[in-house]
Amino acid sequence: MKYYAPKGLSDVLPEEMPYWHAVGDEVRSVMSSYNYSEIRTPMMEKTEVFARGVGENTDVVSKEMYTFDDKGGRSMTLRPENTASAVRAYLEHKFYGKEELSKWYYLGPMFRYEAPQKGRSRQFHQYGAEAIGSNDPALDAELITLAIDILTSLGLEDVGLKLNSIGCPSDREDYVDDLVDYLEPRKEGLCSDCQARLTTNPLRILDCKNERCQEIVKDGPVITDYLCTDCQEHFDGVKSYLNELEIDYVLEPNLVRGLDYYTKTVFEVFSEDLGAQDALVGGGRYDELVELFGGDPTPAVGFAGGIERLVLLLEELERVSGSEGGLDLYIATIDDESKQAAMKLGRELRKVGLATEMDYLEKSLQGQLGYADRYDARYTAILGPREIENDELTLRDMESGDQVKVSLDNYVEEIVEKLIG
Repeated sequence: MKYYAPKGLSDVLPEEMPYWHAVGDEVRSVMSSYNYSEIRTPMMEKTEVFARGVGENTDVVSKEMYTFDDKGGRSMTLRPENTASAVRAYLEHKFYGKEELSKWYYLGPMFRYEAPQKGRSRQFHQYGAEAIGSNDPALDAELITLAIDILTSLGLEDVGLKLNSIGCPSDREDYVDDLVDYLEPRKEGLCSDCQARLTTNPLRILDCKNERCQEIVKDGPVITDYLCTDCQEHFDGVKSYLNELEIDYVLEPNLVRGLDYYTKTVFEVFSEDLGAQDALVGGGRYDELVELFGGDPTPAVGFAGGIERLVLLLEELERVSGSEGGLDLYIATIDDESKQAAMKLGRELRKVGLATEMDYLEKSLQGQLGYADRYDARYTAILGPREIENDELTLRDMESGDQVKVSLDNYVEEIVEKLIG
């Protein structure tokens, strides 16, 4: 074998697709119930969309983006996340003049150059939601509830919520000064990345997964102690709505998320179903991103969830059936004449929504019946010279073995009656 998928990129095989379909179906269903409409943005953007929107000092921009010059010499980047693209689309298509509140959702592939591991690939897939146009803390609570409802609709039970507020830029300016003062004497204990972040982006130190760094920052200043009156009232409002909805949460003062556009509310939704608090969804408010892209000040909030990690969890927990809907009918044929008749018969049955298969390997009748079993077909239609001469086919119930004759003049109605009732 000469060719393999590139490192960090993987195929989604047919036996895995039921889980992917289940996630997509539930995302679309729950999003629609909250009145979110689907948007699809390009898989690549001009590099400055992400460099400016996500933040040049974030790991995503500085280390992980797939960036290249196209044939016109323009710097392009495969999207590493979708919020910046959604805001670009919001402004480009002038949604600010069409509707006061835009509520969107998306599903699709993203790209980041990072060490591949279980549930994390260089091409990965996300679903997410964006609500652009309101500063209401009730909208933050709605997005959090929406994220939780998607997971519970898929059968996850031990779903938890981590919550924090990182305030507005003026709040963070005072906080960062004190954070740097606290960390500077402890700089040698930080990992090499965080030593660099101390100068370029100190907030990212709180997001570091290195245990040594986490141990150092846990006794440092807490950002919620620096919230201005407006940000504190907004955070209190979010918590009040969550309390009213009876959604439990854990206040996590060092939760900042990994992207620069976040303001005020940040959150992660996790599952303990596998014994670990791995985040399945992360999000928050980004009230200044529209303005950063050249629009008027426009508040917004959103989240994103990884599909690969969710699929792995559903597979391990067996919360979703590992098979598709199954085959309704297998048409077994005897000769070329009956095979031609079967082609027409199969097409007519598919038109009314019945999953139908037939033989393309020139197998014997017994071999075809074996294939019908392999496909887990509910019924097999046997069609040969005798059936065509008598203007009928033999319909076999594959579970009971019972057989009945069905008229070829009325086969669609009779088979539908058998299979659907």
